[in-house]
Amino acid sequence: MRALSIAGIEVLPGESKQVELPMPPLYTDTHMSIPVYVQRGKKDGPTLFVSAAIHGDELNGIEIIARLIRNKAIKTLKGTLIAVPMVNVYGVLNQSRYLPDRRDLNRSFPGSKKGSLAGRIAHLFLNEVVSKCDYGIDLHTGAIHRSNLPQVRANLDDEKTLAMCKAFGLPVMLNSDIRDGSLRQAAADLGVKVLLYEAGQALRYDEFSIRAGLKGIINVMRNIGMLNKSRSKKGHEIEPFIARQSGWVRAHESGLVHHIAQLGDHVEKGDILAKISDPFGHELGKLLCPAEGIVVGKQNIPLAQEGEAMYHIAYFSAPDTVAENVELLQDNLVLNNLPIVY
Repeated sequence: MRALSIAGIEVLPGESKQVELPMPPLYTDTHMSIPVYVQRGKKDGPTLFVSAAIHGDELNGIEIIARLIRNKAIKTLKGTLIAVPMVNVYGVLNQSRYLPDRRDLNRSFPGSKKGSLAGRIAHLFLNEVVSKCDYGIDLHTGAIHRSNLPQVRANLDDEKTLAMCKAFGLPVMLNSDIRDGSLRQAAADLGVKVLLYEAGQALRYDEFSIRAGLKGIINVMRNIGMLNKSRSKKGHEIEPFIARQSGWVRAHESGLVHHIAQLGDHVEKGDILAKISDPFGHELGKLLCPAEGIVVGKQNIPLAQEGEAMYHIAYFSAPDTVAENVELLQDNLVLNNLPIVY
């Protein structure tokens, strides 16, 4: 197996280590670091990174990674797992999506060793972690006051990435164009296959989203040959569906919102998603669904400004079947009380 060194710390086959990746200090000369957990199998295999909190207020992924590194399954892994529970440590401290320089880290790749704070962190993470991997899973949630249904987003035209997404085991897969400055773009330029897991909301732990994420990562590790295939009997299979298009439905009025549609709902063209009223309770208008699909994201607060994005709808060829599989996923992970592995 090839040698692996992160921040000057060498991790040998069969070893696991916690590594501190030094970052620029705070104004107070307080020194900061990105926490990195590395586990190497005794046998050769792929190298996978799993990262969370690139946006500092997206916390679900931190708990997913904490459970992952304590999961008994990875004790027999082949290859190398690099788990990074907090990439944007500054943002986590400030409960903010952004870095102290007000930049979005996920629009700052590949970065520069001599650039802005965001550019330096992006360069550091890309060179010390991502460049040493074959695959990656980046964990996200909805933005502040918004929730996402568990879903994977990736370039589904790439055969290997598509196989990873199918293995993750969620009913909703969104084909997502690579954005300039994103981690996915920088990773793709290095030949690293990356998928994004989106679930839950900012600044909250969501048990359903955490369980779905943990199970999905284990499934992907089995798919790419890092873990042995599961011997357990298969229960109800979750069939994945690809959405090639999605869009946000925006408020036509400003006012107070009564949400009707919920995450995972199958909605038809013309269905009422929400009603908007003035402070006296007089209805100002209805938010209508523009086409048949599945609600994969929604605003949570009962306030709307005209033009504000309210509902994210994904469009599938068989949305009723997707909705059935969303319910099946919820049954499998929550109602059946799947044990939590710490």
